Amino acid sequence: MSQSLSGTVRSDTARAMAAGIKPRRWGAWYVALHRFRVMKSYTGTVVVAGIGSPLIYLYALGVGLATIVDAGGAGVGGVSYLVFVAPALLASAAITVASEEFTYPVMLGYKWNPTFTGMSASPLRPTQIADGVIISVAIRMIVNLVLFFALILVFGAAPSPAASLMILAGLLGGLAFGAVLMGYTSTLEEDTGQLAMVMRFVVLPMTLFSGTFFPLSTFPTWLQPIGWISPLWHSTELARVFSYGYAEPIWLTVVHVAYLVALIVIGWVWSRRIAVRRLGK
Repeated sequence: MSQSLSGTVRSDTARAMAAGIKPRRWGAWYVALHRFRVMKSYTGTVVVAGIGSPLIYLYALGVGLATIVDAGGAGVGGVSYLVFVAPALLASAAITVASEEFTYPVMLGYKWNPTFTGMSASPLRPTQIADGVIISVAIRMIVNLVLFFALILVFGAAPSPAASLMILAGLLGGLAFGAVLMGYTSTLEEDTGQLAMVMRFVVLPMTLFSGTFFPLSTFPTWLQPIGWISPLWHSTELARVFSYGYAEPIWLTVVHVAYLVALIVIGWVWSRRIAVRRLGK
C-alpha cells in the first residue's frame, strides 16, 4: 500500500515537473500573450493611437502648419516642413505607447489587480514577467510604428530609400524611455499622483523641447539640455537621418544609438531587479 502510494506521488511529481518545462523555458512569451489578451479590452485605444492620431497630426502639422512654415520656400533644413516633422511624430508615437503601457498596466499587475503575483506562483520567474511585459509593448510599438510609417508614405514624407529604418529609430526611443519608466513604476507601492506627474512634467516637456516641431538649435541655450538628455530627441534625430538623409556627423549618429541602447539596458535590468524583489519573496 505504502509502495503504491509512494509510486503515485513520484508519478505526480514527475508530471508536475514535466508540465513546468515549457513555462520555465518560454515564460516571457506566456506573459506577453497574456498582455495581448488584456490589450484586446482596449482595442479602440490601440486603433486610435495607431491610425487616428497619426493621421490627425500629419494632416494638421504636415499640411496645415506646413503651408505657413514653407511659405518662404526654404522649409526647415532644406526640406519641407512635412518631411521634417514626420520622423518626429513617428518617434513621438512610440513614446505615447510607452507612456500608456509602462505606467498604469504595470501598476495594475503589481498592486490593483496583482496578476504578476499570481504569475510568480507558477513556474514563471519574476524576471520572465518583466521580460514578457517589455516584449509585448515592443510588439505593440512595432505595429503602431508600421501603421504610422505607412501613413507617412501616403503623405509622401519619406523621400530616402532607407526611410523604413525610421521604425527602428522609433522603437529604440520608445523602449529607451519605456524601460526606464517601467522600472520607476515598478518601485511604486501606491499611486498618489506620481504617474500623472510623470505625464505632465516629463512626457509633455520632453515632447515640446526635444526638437520635435522645430530644430533644437532654435531654442534658448538653457532649454537645449532638455533635448540632449531626452530619448525622444535622440530617436527623432536618428529617424531624420534615415528619412531624408539629415546631415549630422557620424559620431553623433553613433551617440544616438549608444545612448538609446544604454537606457534600454539600464531600464530593463532595473525592472527585472524590482520584479525579483517584489515577486520573489
